[in-house]
Amino acid sequence: MGNPCTEFEGYRQFVVATLQQLKYLDCKEIERSERIKALQDYPEVQWKIREQEAAYLLKRAREKEEAQRRMQEKKDEKQKQMDSKLGCDSPDSPQGKPNWAEADGEQERCRTVENDDDDEDRKFWEEPTPYTPESRLETHRYMEEKRRAKDNARESKKREKTAWTLVTAEGKVLNVNVPKLHFSLKDDEENNQIILDLAVYRHLDTSLLDVDVQPTYVRVLVKGKPFQLVLPEEVKPDSSCAKRSQTTGHLVITMPKAKEIILAKQKVSASIKHSDCNTQQKATRRSGQVEKLEVDPSKYSFPDVTKIVQEKERTGQGPIKLQPQKVTEAKKSSYDFENNEDVPPLI
Repeated sequence: MGNPCTEFEGYRQFVVATLQQLKYLDCKEIERSERIKALQDYPEVQWKIREQEAAYLLKRAREKEEAQRRMQEKKDEKQKQMDSKLGCDSPDSPQGKPNWAEADGEQERCRTVENDDDDEDRKFWEEPTPYTPESRLETHRYMEEKRRAKDNARESKKREKTAWTLVTAEGKVLNVNVPKLHFSLKDDEENNQIILDLAVYRHLDTSLLDVDVQPTYVRVLVKGKPFQLVLPEEVKPDSSCAKRSQTTGHLVITMPKAKEIILAKQKVSASIKHSDCNTQQKATRRSGQVEKLEVDPSKYSFPDVTKIVQEKERTGQGPIKLQPQKVTEAKKSSYDFENNEDVPPLI
Protein backbone atom coordinates (compact mmCIF):
# COMPACT_ATOMS: atom_id res chain seq x y z
CA MET A 1 0.00 0.00 0.00
CA GLY A 2 1.38 3.38 -1.02
CA ASN A 3 4.28 1.92 -3.02
CA PRO A 4 4.61 3.76 -6.35
CA CYS A 5 5.79 0.54 -8.00
CA THR A 6 2.25 -0.83 -7.78
CA GLU A 7 1.26 1.69 -10.46
CA PHE A 8 3.64 0.13 -13.02
CA GLU A 9 2.09 -1.94 -15.80
CA GLY A 10 2.87 -5.66 -15.34
CA TYR A 11 3.84 -5.16 -11.67
CA ARG A 12 2.05 -8.30 -10.44
CA GLN A 13 3.42 -10.57 -13.13
CA PHE A 14 6.94 -9.30 -12.49
CA VAL A 15 6.74 -9.92 -8.74
CA VAL A 16 5.16 -13.38 -9.15
CA ALA A 17 7.82 -14.46 -11.64
CA THR A 18 10.68 -12.99 -9.60
CA LEU A 19 9.64 -14.34 -6.18
CA GLN A 20 8.70 -17.95 -6.91
CA GLN A 21 8.35 -18.85 -3.22
CA LEU A 22 5.67 -16.16 -2.71
CA LYS A 23 2.17 -17.58 -2.09
CA TYR A 24 0.09 -14.42 -1.48
CA LEU A 25 0.37 -10.95 -3.01
CA ASP A 26 -1.82 -8.01 -2.02
CA CYS A 27 -4.03 -10.33 0.04
CA LYS A 28 -4.70 -12.51 -2.99
CA GLU A 29 -3.51 -16.10 -3.45
CA ILE A 30 -1.15 -16.79 -6.35
CA GLU A 31 -2.44 -19.70 -8.42
CA ARG A 32 -0.23 -22.14 -10.28
CA SER A 33 -1.55 -21.11 -13.69
CA GLU A 34 -0.82 -17.45 -12.89
CA ARG A 35 2.76 -18.27 -11.96
CA ILE A 36 3.31 -20.31 -15.16
CA LYS A 37 1.98 -17.47 -17.32
CA ALA A 38 4.10 -14.89 -15.46
CA LEU A 39 7.23 -16.98 -16.06
CA GLN A 40 6.42 -17.25 -19.77
CA ASP A 41 5.96 -13.44 -20.13
CA TYR A 42 8.81 -12.53 -17.78
CA PRO A 43 11.32 -11.10 -20.37
CA GLU A 44 8.71 -8.78 -21.90
CA VAL A 45 7.33 -7.69 -18.50
CA GLN A 46 10.85 -7.03 -17.18
CA TRP A 47 11.62 -4.73 -20.15
CA LYS A 48 8.39 -2.74 -19.52
CA ILE A 49 9.16 -2.41 -15.82
CA ARG A 50 12.65 -1.05 -16.52
CA GLU A 51 11.27 1.60 -18.89
CA GLN A 52 8.65 2.71 -16.38
CA GLU A 53 11.27 2.85 -13.63
CA ALA A 54 13.46 5.20 -15.69
CA ALA A 55 10.48 7.45 -16.44
CA TYR A 56 9.52 7.52 -12.78
CA LEU A 57 13.05 8.54 -11.75
CA LEU A 58 12.97 11.47 -14.21
CA LYS A 59 9.58 12.51 -12.89
CA ARG A 60 10.81 12.40 -9.29
CA ALA A 61 13.83 14.57 -10.19
CA ARG A 62 11.52 17.22 -11.69
CA GLU A 63 9.23 17.09 -8.62
CA LYS A 64 12.20 17.60 -6.30
CA GLU A 65 13.39 20.61 -8.28
CA GLU A 66 9.88 22.08 -8.24
CA ALA A 67 9.57 21.52 -4.50
CA GLN A 68 12.92 23.22 -3.82
CA ARG A 69 11.93 26.17 -5.97
CA ARG A 70 8.61 26.61 -4.13
CA MET A 71 10.32 26.34 -0.73
CA GLN A 72 12.83 29.04 -1.73
CA GLU A 73 10.03 31.34 -2.89
CA LYS A 74 8.19 30.89 0.39
CA LYS A 75 11.33 31.60 2.37
CA ASP A 76 11.92 34.85 0.45
CA GLU A 77 8.31 35.90 0.95
CA LYS A 78 8.51 35.11 4.64
CA GLN A 79 11.71 37.14 4.99
CA LYS A 80 10.00 40.14 3.40
CA GLN A 81 7.10 39.83 5.87
CA MET A 82 9.51 39.68 8.80
CA ASP A 83 11.28 42.82 7.59
CA SER A 84 7.97 44.65 7.31
CA LYS A 85 7.00 43.55 10.83
CA LEU A 86 10.28 44.81 12.24
CA GLY A 87 9.71 48.14 10.58
CA CYS A 88 6.21 48.26 12.07
CA ASP A 89 7.41 47.42 15.59
CA SER A 90 9.96 50.27 15.74
CA PRO A 91 8.28 53.14 17.72
CA ASP A 92 10.46 55.99 16.45
CA SER A 93 11.51 56.79 12.92
CA PRO A 94 14.91 58.33 12.06
CA GLN A 95 13.22 61.55 11.02
CA GLY A 96 11.70 62.02 14.44
CA LYS A 97 8.28 61.36 15.92
CA PRO A 98 5.51 61.15 13.29
CA ASN A 99 2.35 63.19 13.56
CA TRP A 100 -1.03 61.75 14.43
CA ALA A 101 -1.97 60.99 10.82
CA GLU A 102 1.25 59.08 10.22
CA ALA A 103 0.80 57.19 13.50
CA ASP A 104 -2.67 56.08 12.47
CA GLY A 105 -1.27 54.92 9.14
CA GLU A 106 1.42 52.90 10.90
CA GLN A 107 -1.14 51.25 13.16
CA GLU A 108 -3.28 50.35 10.19
CA ARG A 109 -0.26 48.85 8.42
CA CYS A 110 0.58 46.81 11.52
CA ARG A 111 -2.94 45.40 11.61
CA THR A 112 -2.60 44.48 7.95
CA VAL A 113 0.64 42.64 8.64
CA GLU A 114 -0.99 40.72 11.51
CA ASN A 115 -3.84 39.65 9.25
CA ASP A 116 -1.33 38.38 6.70
CA ASP A 117 -0.67 35.35 8.90
CA ASP A 118 -4.26 34.19 8.57
CA ASP A 119 -4.17 34.80 4.83
CA GLU A 120 -0.95 32.83 4.56
CA ASP A 121 -2.45 29.93 6.49
CA ARG A 122 -5.54 29.89 4.31
CA LYS A 123 -3.44 30.12 1.15
CA PHE A 124 -1.21 27.23 2.22
CA TRP A 125 -4.08 24.83 2.81
CA GLU A 126 -6.07 25.87 -0.27
CA GLU A 127 -3.11 25.71 -2.68
CA PRO A 128 -3.19 22.50 -4.78
CA THR A 129 0.05 20.53 -4.56
CA PRO A 130 1.06 17.15 -6.00
CA TYR A 131 1.01 14.16 -3.69
CA THR A 132 4.75 13.70 -3.35
CA PRO A 133 7.11 12.96 -0.47
CA GLU A 134 8.38 16.56 -0.64
CA SER A 135 4.88 18.02 -0.34
CA ARG A 136 4.13 15.79 2.64
CA LEU A 137 7.36 16.83 4.34
CA GLU A 138 6.56 20.47 3.66
CA THR A 139 3.12 20.06 5.24
CA HIS A 140 4.62 18.52 8.37
CA ARG A 141 7.20 21.31 8.64
CA TYR A 142 4.49 23.95 8.31
CA MET A 143 2.38 22.34 11.03
CA GLU A 144 5.42 22.08 13.31
CA GLU A 145 6.25 25.79 12.82
CA LYS A 146 2.67 26.78 13.66
CA ARG A 147 2.69 24.64 16.77
CA ARG A 148 5.97 26.16 17.96
CA ALA A 149 4.67 29.67 17.30
CA LYS A 150 1.59 28.98 19.43
CA ASP A 151 3.70 27.53 22.24
CA ASN A 152 6.00 30.56 22.20
CA ALA A 153 3.04 32.94 22.29
CA ARG A 154 1.54 31.03 25.22
CA GLU A 155 4.82 31.10 27.14
CA SER A 156 5.31 34.80 26.49
CA LYS A 157 1.84 35.50 27.88
CA LYS A 158 2.69 33.51 31.00
CA ARG A 159 5.92 35.42 31.46
CA GLU A 160 4.21 38.77 31.14
CA LYS A 161 3.14 39.94 34.59
CA THR A 162 0.53 42.60 35.15
CA ALA A 163 2.05 45.68 36.74
CA TRP A 164 0.05 46.34 39.93
CA THR A 165 0.38 49.74 41.60
CA LEU A 166 1.44 49.00 45.17
CA VAL A 167 3.11 52.32 46.00
CA THR A 168 2.17 55.63 44.41
CA ALA A 169 4.67 58.08 42.93
CA GLU A 170 4.39 60.17 46.11
CA GLY A 171 5.45 57.15 48.21
CA LYS A 172 2.02 56.34 49.64
CA VAL A 173 1.46 52.63 50.29
CA LEU A 174 -1.89 51.34 49.02
CA ASN A 175 -4.14 48.56 50.28
CA VAL A 176 -4.28 45.87 47.58
CA ASN A 177 -6.10 42.52 47.56
CA VAL A 178 -5.58 41.03 44.10
CA PRO A 179 -6.14 37.34 45.11
CA LYS A 180 -9.45 38.44 46.76
CA LEU A 181 -8.86 36.65 50.06
CA HIS A 182 -10.72 37.17 53.32
CA PHE A 183 -8.61 38.49 56.18
CA SER A 184 -8.88 39.81 59.73
CA LEU A 185 -6.56 42.22 61.54
CA LYS A 186 -6.49 41.94 65.33
CA ASP A 187 -4.82 44.34 67.76
CA ASP A 188 -3.64 42.24 70.72
CA GLU A 189 -3.05 44.91 73.38
CA GLU A 190 -2.32 42.38 76.11
CA ASN A 191 0.73 41.01 74.24
CA ASN A 192 1.44 44.32 72.46
CA GLN A 193 1.27 42.85 68.94
CA ILE A 194 -0.79 42.87 65.75
CA ILE A 195 -2.10 39.59 64.31
CA LEU A 196 -3.09 39.22 60.65
CA ASP A 197 -5.17 36.17 59.74
CA LEU A 198 -5.17 35.68 55.95
CA ALA A 199 -7.57 33.01 54.63
CA VAL A 200 -5.36 31.47 51.95
CA TYR A 201 -6.46 28.33 50.17
CA ARG A 202 -6.30 25.27 52.37
CA HIS A 203 -4.49 22.99 49.89
CA LEU A 204 -2.17 25.72 48.57
CA ASP A 205 1.50 24.80 48.79
CA THR A 206 3.47 26.98 51.22
CA SER A 207 6.23 27.46 48.65
CA LEU A 208 3.80 29.60 46.62
CA LEU A 209 3.56 32.15 49.46
CA ASP A 210 6.01 35.03 49.91
CA VAL A 211 5.64 37.20 53.03
CA ASP A 212 7.30 40.62 53.37
CA VAL A 213 6.78 42.53 56.64
CA GLN A 214 7.73 46.20 56.72
CA PRO A 215 7.41 48.64 59.64
CA THR A 216 4.27 50.25 58.23
CA TYR A 217 2.75 47.58 55.97
CA VAL A 218 2.74 43.86 55.23
CA ARG A 219 2.80 42.29 51.77
CA VAL A 220 1.98 38.67 50.85
CA LEU A 221 2.39 37.23 47.36
CA VAL A 222 -0.07 34.38 46.75
CA LYS A 223 0.93 32.61 43.52
CA GLY A 224 2.42 35.88 42.32
CA LYS A 225 -0.67 37.96 43.16
CA PRO A 226 0.00 40.64 45.79
CA PHE A 227 -1.94 41.20 49.00
CA GLN A 228 -0.85 44.41 50.74
CA LEU A 229 -2.23 45.98 53.92
CA VAL A 230 -1.23 49.17 55.71
CA LEU A 231 -0.78 48.63 59.46
CA PRO A 232 -2.26 50.98 62.07
CA GLU A 233 1.02 51.13 64.01
CA GLU A 234 4.68 50.50 63.38
CA VAL A 235 5.86 46.94 63.98
CA LYS A 236 9.15 45.09 64.30
CA PRO A 237 9.84 43.19 61.08
CA ASP A 238 12.75 41.22 62.61
CA SER A 239 10.59 39.85 65.45
CA SER A 240 7.59 39.00 63.26
CA CYS A 241 6.69 35.42 62.38
CA ALA A 242 4.33 33.71 59.94
CA LYS A 243 2.70 30.29 60.43
CA ARG A 244 0.18 28.12 58.59
CA SER A 245 -2.80 26.59 60.37
CA GLN A 246 -2.84 22.80 60.02
CA THR A 247 -6.66 22.65 60.13
CA THR A 248 -7.84 25.63 58.07
CA GLY A 249 -4.66 26.42 56.14
CA HIS A 250 -4.88 30.12 57.06
CA LEU A 251 -1.71 32.19 57.17
CA VAL A 252 -1.27 33.81 60.60
CA ILE A 253 1.30 36.62 60.78
CA THR A 254 2.26 37.88 64.25
CA MET A 255 3.92 41.31 64.30
CA PRO A 256 5.11 42.83 67.61
CA LYS A 257 4.61 46.57 67.93
CA ALA A 258 7.60 48.88 67.84
CA LYS A 259 6.37 50.96 70.81
CA GLU A 260 6.39 48.96 74.00
CA ILE A 261 3.54 49.68 76.41
CA ILE A 262 3.96 48.98 80.17
CA LEU A 263 0.66 47.92 81.74
CA ALA A 264 0.13 48.59 85.50
CA LYS A 265 -0.82 45.55 87.53
CA GLN A 266 -3.99 45.77 89.65
CA LYS A 267 -3.46 45.74 93.44
CA VAL A 268 -5.10 42.90 95.30
CA SER A 269 -6.37 43.46 98.89
CA ALA A 270 -4.95 41.47 101.83
CA SER A 271 -8.29 39.84 102.65
CA ILE A 272 -8.63 38.47 99.12
CA LYS A 273 -5.03 37.21 99.25
CA HIS A 274 -5.71 35.51 102.63
CA SER A 275 -8.85 33.82 101.34
CA ASP A 276 -7.00 32.67 98.24
CA CYS A 277 -4.25 31.17 100.43
CA ASN A 278 -6.81 29.30 102.54
CA THR A 279 -8.53 27.99 99.46
CA GLN A 280 -5.23 26.84 98.06
CA GLN A 281 -4.31 25.08 101.30
CA LYS A 282 -7.65 23.28 101.44
CA ALA A 283 -7.25 22.15 97.88
CA THR A 284 -3.76 20.86 98.66
CA ARG A 285 -5.06 18.85 101.65
CA ARG A 286 -7.86 17.38 99.61
CA SER A 287 -5.51 16.39 96.87
CA GLY A 288 -3.19 14.67 99.40
CA GLN A 289 -5.95 12.60 101.07
CA VAL A 290 -7.95 9.94 99.30
CA GLU A 291 -11.66 10.54 99.85
CA LYS A 292 -13.89 7.49 100.31
CA LEU A 293 -17.64 7.22 100.42
CA GLU A 294 -18.72 5.67 103.76
CA VAL A 295 -22.11 3.92 104.02
CA ASP A 296 -23.62 2.50 107.25
CA PRO A 297 -24.77 -1.02 106.40
CA SER A 298 -27.25 -1.09 109.31
CA LYS A 299 -29.22 1.86 107.94
CA TYR A 300 -29.39 0.70 104.36
CA SER A 301 -29.62 -3.13 104.93
CA PHE A 302 -32.65 -5.13 103.78
CA PRO A 303 -34.26 -7.98 105.84
CA ASP A 304 -33.15 -11.48 105.02
CA VAL A 305 -36.26 -13.54 104.30
CA THR A 306 -34.43 -16.83 104.62
CA LYS A 307 -33.63 -16.23 108.28
CA ILE A 308 -37.11 -15.42 109.50
CA VAL A 309 -37.50 -18.96 110.89
CA GLN A 310 -34.50 -20.31 112.72
CA GLU A 311 -33.46 -23.91 112.17
CA LYS A 312 -32.16 -26.09 114.97
CA GLU A 313 -30.14 -29.12 114.13
CA ARG A 314 -30.64 -32.30 116.18
CA THR A 315 -28.54 -35.39 115.79
CA GLY A 316 -30.21 -38.79 115.61
CA GLN A 317 -30.04 -41.28 118.47
CA GLY A 318 -29.66 -45.06 118.06
CA PRO A 319 -28.86 -47.12 114.99
CA ILE A 320 -32.05 -46.15 113.12
CA LYS A 321 -31.73 -42.42 113.28
CA LEU A 322 -28.44 -41.95 111.50
CA GLN A 323 -29.34 -38.76 109.60
CA PRO A 324 -29.76 -35.56 111.52
CA GLN A 325 -33.26 -34.18 111.63
CA LYS A 326 -33.96 -30.50 111.44
CA VAL A 327 -36.32 -29.16 114.04
CA THR A 328 -37.70 -25.73 113.49
CA GLU A 329 -38.86 -23.52 116.23
CA ALA A 330 -41.12 -20.65 115.56
CA LYS A 331 -39.73 -17.39 116.56
CA LYS A 332 -41.98 -15.44 118.79
CA SER A 333 -42.64 -12.08 117.33
CA SER A 334 -44.19 -10.69 120.48
CA TYR A 335 -45.05 -11.54 124.08
CA ASP A 336 -48.80 -11.80 123.36
CA PHE A 337 -48.31 -14.69 120.91
CA GLU A 338 -50.40 -17.80 121.65
CA ASN A 339 -49.72 -21.12 120.00
CA ASN A 340 -52.92 -22.68 118.76
CA GLU A 341 -52.46 -26.36 117.86
CA ASP A 342 -55.57 -26.40 115.67
CA VAL A 343 -54.00 -23.94 113.29
CA PRO A 344 -51.65 -25.68 110.79
CA PRO A 345 -48.04 -24.43 110.72
CA LEU A 346 -46.92 -21.94 108.10
CA ILE A 347 -44.06 -24.10 106.80
